[in-house]
Amino acid sequence: QVQLVESGGGLVQPGGSLRLSCVASGFTFRNYGMTWVRQAPGKGLEWVSSIYSDGRNTYYADSVKGRFTISRDNAKNTVYLQMNSLKPEDTAVYRCRRVGVGDYTGQGTQVTVSS
Repeated sequence: QVQLVESGGGLVQPGGSLRLSCVASGFTFRNYGMTWVRQAPGKGLEWVSSIYSDGRNTYYADSVKGRFTISRDNAKNTVYLQMNSLKPEDTAVYRCRRVGVGDYTGQGTQVTVSS
């Protein structure tokens, strides 16, 4: 049974940083690319960033490029999202998703950027 569990969200002031984690289980993590998506209140799902299975290639939405960094530790079955220079418009529920066949997405962690 595939499980994806996010953590690390919270309330942070504009300009601050957070590091999100997503622990995966129920499949061979090192064989799959992983993605972070987010959903702001009243808006649709937005793709944020993706990483190849071996971690060598990463991709970012223009809205987060230069501020967010995706990484993974295949020994720990974990994908991370380091978020710096946070803005109020980054406020959303952040969810990790397994790339490939089937829709496997975690429940998410809330990030609120506010002074």
